[in-house]
Amino acid sequence: MNPILRLSSSDSDFDARLKSLLAFEAAQDESIERAVSEILTAVRLEGDAAVLAYTKRFDKLEAATLADLELSRVDLDAALAGLPAEQRSALEEAAARVRAYHERQLMQSWDYVEEDGTRLGQKVTALDRAGLYVPGGKASYPSSVLMNAIPAKVAGVRELIMVVPTPRGERNPLVLAAAAVAGVDRVFTIGGAQAIGALAFGTETIPQVDKIVGPGNAYVAAAKRRVFGTVGIDMVAGPSEVLIISDASGDPDWTAMDLFAQAEHDELAQAILLCPDAGFIEKVAESIARLLPGMPRAATIAASLAHRGALIRVRDLAEACAIANRIAPEHLELAVEDPEPLIAQIHHAGAIFAGHWSVEALGDYCAGPNHVLPTSRSARFSSPLGVYDFQKRTSLIRMSKAGAQRLGRVASTLAHGEGLQAHARSAELRVEAK
Repeated sequence: MNPILRLSSSDSDFDARLKSLLAFEAAQDESIERAVSEILTAVRLEGDAAVLAYTKRFDKLEAATLADLELSRVDLDAALAGLPAEQRSALEEAAARVRAYHERQLMQSWDYVEEDGTRLGQKVTALDRAGLYVPGGKASYPSSVLMNAIPAKVAGVRELIMVVPTPRGERNPLVLAAAAVAGVDRVFTIGGAQAIGALAFGTETIPQVDKIVGPGNAYVAAAKRRVFGTVGIDMVAGPSEVLIISDASGDPDWTAMDLFAQAEHDELAQAILLCPDAGFIEKVAESIARLLPGMPRAATIAASLAHRGALIRVRDLAEACAIANRIAPEHLELAVEDPEPLIAQIHHAGAIFAGHWSVEALGDYCAGPNHVLPTSRSARFSSPLGVYDFQKRTSLIRMSKAGAQRLGRVASTLAHGEGLQAHARSAELRVEAK
């Protein structure tokens, strides 16, 4: 493999080289954008017929009606029942942990009453209907079903509709079993931009949803961007990322494998190590060279590490935390002897894994917190997917007569200042009422 980039925070050009390393242009392919625009327009205008036509074209799956592509509860339960005992147990334990964690995120309605009797508050309600996109075929991720569906059901979403492509009829039993465990209400074996369009606009068979979540390919991502505003979306995710802050207390083989675990996603994934100990960095480099040839996805890992990875020597752990905040990584591992003091110094990260035992791979599957995390530095302003993404807040205002007459004068003054006389007069009428 090409050697992984080596940097030092003491180098005069460090800032520029770090900026270059982090740069990622999510260039939108014009051919993809044109195709997606055409597909979405067809689905919006032609409904079921367009979805069926594109499913036949892209997935080589024929059906007389869109209803024929809906799986029944019997299908989902059969997939669950057919799993090997160890696989089913792992799926159910992961689901239980994800559910227990997300139940703590439930927002509650609240209100308070002022001295004059005015009541102010917030009413929390769940979305009526959500759509979940799940990649299909061989590249299927049951963990994504759990991480997206369970928060929606915990939030109280009334109907959760999952779409999953099954190219040439190839179904992934683990994905269908995960849908059964998570409580998905309806499942359609469709995918691509046409599935996003069906969820966003509604068809004769598939009702329109309020929000679409879940990962997908470039066509799915482009479709989600285009339908945002008609429906909500979770996020537009970039390549997966891990940043490891380490001292010399860890095992270099563990560190190398944690870097590999992120790099094996694809060539654009990013895996970076920050460490003040030059000797440990050398040991990690040696582990990378020794362990990489034995990895099944060695070519992908090598390309990722060569193009977007780095081993960075820092002055101390405090500087490592400062750099981590600049990077705002999706996953941050604090692989140090005592991680607690560092946690307080981290302000921007999708998820923090504290200590040598807190490997990021556990977070992907079964730790409990959501693995749908902000990427591409968006952890500076956004958060992991959670129950709150499937709940919305409505302000509650019930003014007393005394409150309306007192605040009416305030509103009138401000409204006149803005040149909105009808606003002012609307408030003044309450002030003048006997």
